[in-house]
Amino acid sequence: MKIFHDSMPSKKTFLWNLRFASNLAMSLFITATILPLSVVSADDRPNIMIIMADDMGYSDIGCYGGEIQTPNLDALAQEGLRFTQFYNTARCCPTRASLLTGLHPHQTGIGHMTVDPEKKGNTNSQLEAYQGFLNHQCVTIPEVLKPAGYHCMMAGKWHVGLNDLSMYPLGRGFEKYYGILSGATNYMKPLENRGVTFMNDPIQVGGDDYYLTDDFTTHAIEFLNDAHQSHGDQPFFFYMAYTSPHWPLQAPADVVEKYRGKYMHGWDALRRQRYERMIKIGLIDQSWKLTDADSTPWNELDQEKQQEMDYRMAIYAAQIDRMDQNIGRLIETLKANGEFENTVIFFLSDNGGCAEGGEFGSQKLEDLNHPDTPYFTSYGRAWANASNTPFREYKHFTHEGGISTPLIIHAPGRIPETGGYYRQPGYLPDLMATCVDLANATYPETFAGEKILPMEGTSLVPAFTGNDLPRSAMYWEHEENRAVREGPWKLVSKGPKTWELYNIDEDRTETQNLLDQHKSLADEMADHWYGWARRVGAIPNGKNLK
Repeated sequence: MKIFHDSMPSKKTFLWNLRFASNLAMSLFITATILPLSVVSADDRPNIMIIMADDMGYSDIGCYGGEIQTPNLDALAQEGLRFTQFYNTARCCPTRASLLTGLHPHQTGIGHMTVDPEKKGNTNSQLEAYQGFLNHQCVTIPEVLKPAGYHCMMAGKWHVGLNDLSMYPLGRGFEKYYGILSGATNYMKPLENRGVTFMNDPIQVGGDDYYLTDDFTTHAIEFLNDAHQSHGDQPFFFYMAYTSPHWPLQAPADVVEKYRGKYMHGWDALRRQRYERMIKIGLIDQSWKLTDADSTPWNELDQEKQQEMDYRMAIYAAQIDRMDQNIGRLIETLKANGEFENTVIFFLSDNGGCAEGGEFGSQKLEDLNHPDTPYFTSYGRAWANASNTPFREYKHFTHEGGISTPLIIHAPGRIPETGGYYRQPGYLPDLMATCVDLANATYPETFAGEKILPMEGTSLVPAFTGNDLPRSAMYWEHEENRAVREGPWKLVSKGPKTWELYNIDEDRTETQNLLDQHKSLADEMADHWYGWARRVGAIPNGKNLK
């Protein structure tokens, strides 16, 4: 198999070969040699597992106010820590790039998206910040943790480059991989051009009872068991990237039936119920107003349409339910191997609920939830509005509904009080810094002959014991949707529209635009955003900045 495209410039070809060879050599060294005593004896260093959901809203799971049954995640939250203000990047590819590297996505080359497998060529843009695959100036968490003695594995959705092997997970530091390289596929019959990859090779999967979420977990468990048996004295890093509940709407029929009929009261009532529950459990402030509905009132739908929409939401809920069941399987594996108490687990979502497919979702009722379901079947904007309760907007956008995610951290012995909330803001670049801190690893200045950009985040470890984080400003850009957060203030715009200014401490649901009252503050924050954008290469849709 040819690994590199002939069209790639010679310098890049050399650098990709060098990085690929460096990762391979490190994997072989760790696998075939006895690690230095200083590494082997560091038994108090935890295993680290990051679990990511896909297109899941802020309020969908039980411990964040949802009615969907997620007992395993709820237990992790009850025994751990829940962040109330953790942020992603509003879209799948940039989130994964930022999580893996500790940088802003533009700094990694994925300011927008990767190239779909149906298309040819390496890049989405001539701009390096938008090229569509991880560049040479960043390192991934496994590329940092592996030299520190960590065994690094992954299962699930990659979505940060797929045009040649150097861009695959094994080319970016992972020693084992099972999953899909693209952004989504059929859960019951993975599509030929969006199929499953084992290590570096495409494989055939399927069968009457096949379900992608289960398959990811089964192979993750095999990896964990193999690591326990072969590398028992070596800590591991595991990245579990589920595609659930990303479209297409597909879930096992018995799980769907648990939810059929439960959504016949409609999205208006569901939003109100979740909002009240979130206040009751102390997740949100009761002074924050529930945003206006972004959907047709439920009682204006005829009964046939109500039944269809109930079914769509039931499938969506079942996708999350089944993911939680599989997270339970991972937990049981860790417990059986005696590793649960020394594993720090993170759970989050890559963006807010997805409004793609229109108000009522895409495809017809008869096309839902069977092996030949059309690739793009969604639950629609009306239900996404409920998923993102109590916030505005959705995936793609940098208002709170697009970038707010649950973050559960379960760290036995490291989080002294259980079931608590952490109310300071954090965001994706913090995860690299946290992993480096937990692993006592060294973040490199150079890697494979290339100078590496410094981390942009800060370790979340102080938050485990309730301490403040050293936080300055946080920035976002995706498809011209922009935001900057400084203390309680957030400046945000939807596309090229005028900036809006909110005091998030007093109005996290972004209902009172204070731009006119604080014009000088808004101008100052806008200048900060433009300065950041120039520094990281964030040029919305290739347009010149101010």
